[in-house]
Amino acid sequence: MPAHLPNATRLAISLGIAVAAAVGVAWLPLSSGEAALPLEAHRLASVLAAVVVLWVSETLPLPVTALAGASACVITGVGPAREVFRPFAEPLIFLFIGSFMLAEAIRVHRLDRRVAYAVLAQPWVGEHPKRIMAAIAIVCGVISGVISNTATTAMMFAIVTGILAAIEQAHDGARDSKLNPRFATGMLLVVAFASSIGGLATPIGTPPNLIGLAFIEKQLEIDITFFSWCLLGVPLTLAMLLVVVAVALTLFPAGVSRLHGVTDYVRSQREALGGWTTGQKSAAAAFAITIALWVAPGVLALVLGKEHPWCQILSSRVPEGVAALIGAVALFILPGGNGNRVLSWEQASKIDWGVVLLYGGGMALGELSFSTGLADGLGRSITGFIPEGGGITLIAAAALVAAITSEFTSNTASANMVVPVGLALATAVGADPLPAALAATFAASLGFMMPVSTPCNAIVYGSGRVPLADMVRAGAMLDVAGAACVTVGMLAVGRIWFP
Repeated sequence: MPAHLPNATRLAISLGIAVAAAVGVAWLPLSSGEAALPLEAHRLASVLAAVVVLWVSETLPLPVTALAGASACVITGVGPAREVFRPFAEPLIFLFIGSFMLAEAIRVHRLDRRVAYAVLAQPWVGEHPKRIMAAIAIVCGVISGVISNTATTAMMFAIVTGILAAIEQAHDGARDSKLNPRFATGMLLVVAFASSIGGLATPIGTPPNLIGLAFIEKQLEIDITFFSWCLLGVPLTLAMLLVVVAVALTLFPAGVSRLHGVTDYVRSQREALGGWTTGQKSAAAAFAITIALWVAPGVLALVLGKEHPWCQILSSRVPEGVAALIGAVALFILPGGNGNRVLSWEQASKIDWGVVLLYGGGMALGELSFSTGLADGLGRSITGFIPEGGGITLIAAAALVAAITSEFTSNTASANMVVPVGLALATAVGADPLPAALAATFAASLGFMMPVSTPCNAIVYGSGRVPLADMVRAGAMLDVAGAACVTVGMLAVGRIWFP
């Protein structure tokens, strides 16, 4: 929708389209192949049509649309309030809350900056353009695996901007310098793209991961642990980070063999951070405790076997959500310096509660689509459009659709829309639904082409140093490469990670 339209006009148009979509879907002769769907499924289809329109247009805040959709399900009789709003109290909700508080403590005490400058100061990085680009990608990928992609981009954007200023100042006085000014575009795009990709490494790296995990747990009764996810997510992240660096260096070469000024700038910034503060040590300790509790069940299962009593006790009594809350509570106990704790409630309350509400609303709609039979009917009605090829074709289709959808709406909304469809389609054609669901989950974070695709893209585009044509060209290459990487990775899921 044109951005120049007044907000009231945009809202009126979007609401009108949403109502039209809801009414139109209500009259469609939806069927599951053998019999017509229940009335509740028809009503849910109407609600979903309106929600999708509002999610894509984003004229209402995404969490508000999710809450409105859940409320509409109760009002229209799709389900009772207790059933509709139950996902808002799922254990994964508290994994969101706990991990968000840990991420806020890391940000507040600038622990993320300390990690970033520590990597950039490594001797192997030096002032080599390729190594600097790779180091930036690694830093963004690692940090965005534990804090939000947007926060990572904002932090690294400031760091890279300073590095670019130092580079340009050092090369400005050299008449024979062949520094390519487009190298700056490449570095900023690496910040945005690598920050989005790094979220794939861990379950808490980005909201779509937890959304996909919740659908998989509810519909397939498969519990993917933190450790198991990382076994798949980390290699996939590394492969895609390599692609990001390769694309950036190909499209935006430095033109010189050495970038003068980087070493001095990084050293000065690192010295400005000073020694480790009490808050940084305590935040690192709380996060280490949480990581240990997340990884311990998987490690013990490898060493002692899944049936060992210790593994059973740790998995059942300290699940990921509880581990995150233990780490979050520790933030209010451990010292933060100057007589304060690591995190105050005022600081903790600034976490992204909108994502929590969006997750609850999206999960409510997703669960209802299965309980009413709508997902099954939708899956059966479009199986005829899927070409022969078994699970491989379905996985590739799920990844591609999720990647395309994420270009036009948020990654979280994309996961809420595509993952249930992938599950339904796989069930309808008799394929393993786990790889299809995971493919849609991972690919929901692959929106790279447009400034509106992700906040990460919007941040670097706002610098004025990233032309839209360059973002589209590099983003399109990464979308295709990312969908291919996800498809290949998912082919091994049923055989290696989750037998």
